[in-house]
Amino acid sequence: MENIQITQWCAHFISRQVHPGDLCIDATMGNGNDTLLLSRLCEENGRVLAFDIQRSALEKTKERLLAAGAPLNYSLILDSHTNMAKYAREGSVSCIVFNFGYLPGGSHETATKAETSIPALERSLSLLQKGGLLSLCIYSGGDSGFEEKDAILSWLKKLPPRRFLVIKSDYYNRPNHPPVPVLVIKL
Repeated sequence: MENIQITQWCAHFISRQVHPGDLCIDATMGNGNDTLLLSRLCEENGRVLAFDIQRSALEKTKERLLAAGAPLNYSLILDSHTNMAKYAREGSVSCIVFNFGYLPGGSHETATKAETSIPALERSLSLLQKGGLLSLCIYSGGDSGFEEKDAILSWLKKLPPRRFLVIKSDYYNRPNHPPVPVLVIKL
């Protein structure tokens, strides 16, 4: 068996959630891997809104999508994920994907922070449709610190259990602060 990465683990559940015609959000576009996955899953009749504050992320993602022949069903938006509610209606989104940390291959100085990530997560809950999925990959450690991870996990623990199911997993036997995968389902 191959060494399963956090992004592959989350992609497994995203693939079961997203259907042709769905509206999805990649809240932290990065290099566009999740944007490509969502684009393929929701197909031509669906829509993907992908957010990042770094122009280089938009450029890399556009290149990746064009090279992969992705359906032209996406909007690459140079804006903070805290503003996603300006682009989608409440209760309209099937799946929202977050990768917390810094842009792989990019500057470690520019990383997500709890001050913006928590408000973005709060907004995402209202955008999700009933049965909708939040997929979170939470990276921490020497490069990005632990403050954001701790703040997000504390916030998740306080979500009302009658409205949201939070499933937190971990790579129990991996050293050096492995990432934390979390799924949130709106009940």
